[in-house]
Amino acid sequence: MCDTEVKMENYILEMKNITKTFPGVVALDNVNLSVCPGTIHALVGENGAGKSTLMKILNGVYSATSGEIYLEGTKLELKGVKDAQAAGISIIYQEFNLINTLTVAENIFLGRYNGKKTVKWNVLRDEAKKLIESLGFSFSVDTVVGRLSTAEKQLVEIAKALSLHSKVIVMDEPTSSLTEKDVDMFFPIIEKLKADGITVIYISHKLDEIYRLCDNVTVMRDGRITGNSAVKDITRDEIIELMVGRSLDMEYPARTNKPGEVVLHVEKLCRRNDLHDITFDLRRGEILGIAGLVGAGRTELAEALFGADPAESGDIILNGKKVVIRSTLDGKKNSIGLVTEDRKETGLVLPMNVTQNITITDLDKVTRNLVVRKSEEKVYAEKYVEALKVKTPSINQTMNNLSGGNQQKVALAKWLYYDADILIMDEPTRGIDVGAKFDIYCLMNELTAKGKAIIMISSELPEVLGMSDRVLVMHGGRIKGELTGEAMNAETVMKLAID
Repeated sequence: MCDTEVKMENYILEMKNITKTFPGVVALDNVNLSVCPGTIHALVGENGAGKSTLMKILNGVYSATSGEIYLEGTKLELKGVKDAQAAGISIIYQEFNLINTLTVAENIFLGRYNGKKTVKWNVLRDEAKKLIESLGFSFSVDTVVGRLSTAEKQLVEIAKALSLHSKVIVMDEPTSSLTEKDVDMFFPIIEKLKADGITVIYISHKLDEIYRLCDNVTVMRDGRITGNSAVKDITRDEIIELMVGRSLDMEYPARTNKPGEVVLHVEKLCRRNDLHDITFDLRRGEILGIAGLVGAGRTELAEALFGADPAESGDIILNGKKVVIRSTLDGKKNSIGLVTEDRKETGLVLPMNVTQNITITDLDKVTRNLVVRKSEEKVYAEKYVEALKVKTPSINQTMNNLSGGNQQKVALAKWLYYDADILIMDEPTRGIDVGAKFDIYCLMNELTAKGKAIIMISSELPEVLGMSDRVLVMHGGRIKGELTGEAMNAETVMKLAID
């Protein structure tokens, strides 16, 4: 139902009995979605629940196997994205659809420049400027998009949607790569869209955002709708249970393992202008959290320890022995694994299948006489797909066709297959749902119980505090403090992070 006095016949958008099948998979099963005009409507569910497939059908990317779509009471026949745009529907994907080498104005009107034979640049720039200013900002529309911040790129995407006179704008995980400061700037823009009568369908795994922004919420699981409600009438726990099909008694599983001896000692590690005198210990069976704001040097530290971008000075002592890590090969030889921050760019080979991505870290394990044994690869792939509950129709499925959460599980699986003793996890749960997060948290506990050591970098402060035995706080490429026990609280972390 709507959280407004809107009659059913006045829904701006209705998707009725939508079914979508792919070979061997029913992605959507008789889905019904109704959205009230001028509201912010949340669409939530685990990765693989069908949210993205449903929205791609709404945007004309996919055709439904069966079902109907109505916008303002008129039945739509969407044969492609341009049909959806012409009807007044736009989607802003998690990965921006922008060309970094073009200007803001050029990106906003890409493919729709004024003029039949020549581009009317003055008109184009003036229109782009009006759109940006309508959002409350005034940066130059002549700026090359590649020079913009992530938050500014979001503005360009919204301006592009407004230029199409969109009535419904779908936002897919719009804050997944934004800082807290950017989020505070971004939310008023969404609220302004609502005030201007534009309907927003808001996809997010961050339930705090749903309660802060949204009027109504629809929950999906396994290609079906499991719940509809006004946000004010449903609790966080009820949403989670509708999403995962079970109750999560605790958001973070209890840490019962006790850290042991020091397995890694880092002494005065330095690299150019981004790492300065980094010194810390990591213990066997420990989860060491690293907190800090964007740009604090957390990812740079992970890359230095793994050898992706080596340190210039300082010592790394592994199990009491000094080692030199100048490359990722050195990192692997010393049994260090890195689950990277950006799974699509650096963590996975998307055109390859699930099996190939899992075994890529150690092909020697499945190679005999220079030939990869497919049967052995299959055994390993099935083992880790089952262990991590990866939702895939086949281990031969290409990574491009998996949801973000399942891609993240494969990015982790390849290091479990490698059996790294020290696992660095950089933003391990970014952009994935609460059910998948809980699975990864439980796996982290299992790994440390077996004697593995984990360094976890996360921008989600509750996650760092909820899962870590100790927390290091970074600022300006330096460690500003080490927190344990009662000192591990949000206030102390933020004081150190911004000082």
